[in-house]
Amino acid sequence: MSGRVAANRFLRDYRGAGEVVRKQERADWIAEFLDKAYPETPIPLDHRDPFTLLIAVLLSAQCTDKMVNLVTPGLWELADNPVDMARRTEAEILQRIQKLGLARRKSAAIKKLSQILVDEFDAVVPENFADLESLPGVGHKTASVVMSQAFGHPAFPVDTHIHRLAQRWKLTNGKHVEQTEKDLKQLFPKESWNRLHLQIIFYGREHCTARGCDGTKCEVCRTLFPRRRKAVETKRA
Repeated sequence: MSGRVAANRFLRDYRGAGEVVRKQERADWIAEFLDKAYPETPIPLDHRDPFTLLIAVLLSAQCTDKMVNLVTPGLWELADNPVDMARRTEAEILQRIQKLGLARRKSAAIKKLSQILVDEFDAVVPENFADLESLPGVGHKTASVVMSQAFGHPAFPVDTHIHRLAQRWKLTNGKHVEQTEKDLKQLFPKESWNRLHLQIIFYGREHCTARGCDGTKCEVCRTLFPRRRKAVETKRA
């Protein structure tokens, strides 16, 4: 993958420091490396508009994006807007998403949030965190994805994988995703947040997975921490 030149320069500049490299310097290098590795950042979840993105992100809890993308076409055939979705029963929604984990809980949330959108928001997905997070099944991470990817507002959605990578890369020592999000926002410029969180996801899936890298094997981990010999034990999100 690209980024080898940047990695070599980083090692040349900081080899003598070993792991004693400032957190901000690591963050700056990571941002440059990922920009070169992933200049394009397509949204992983297939969607048509803010509503279908909201539903897709809700469905992605404890599921892969690939699985969500397999079931959403059938769900959109049933209903692809709040008005039509609110008219459907939980059983009808469940039948279309039953292959996904937590399907019963998710079908109930989709039915309820669709009705709330119709009753309280004129069938329009709200463009602010407070209203989004008031909807059934929508937490801060889901709201952050919608705000960033549907509306273009700066946000830094942090899931368990990003939390784990930020710990491996010593960008945070937070025990939960809320602290990790706060730390990452302090390290990276606001204008990069929407792109960067996807770049971290793409890199993590390809090279710094739970099975593929324990903090000692991928290019980022090896470059940032050339003296690291033991696996990194991450704190639970």
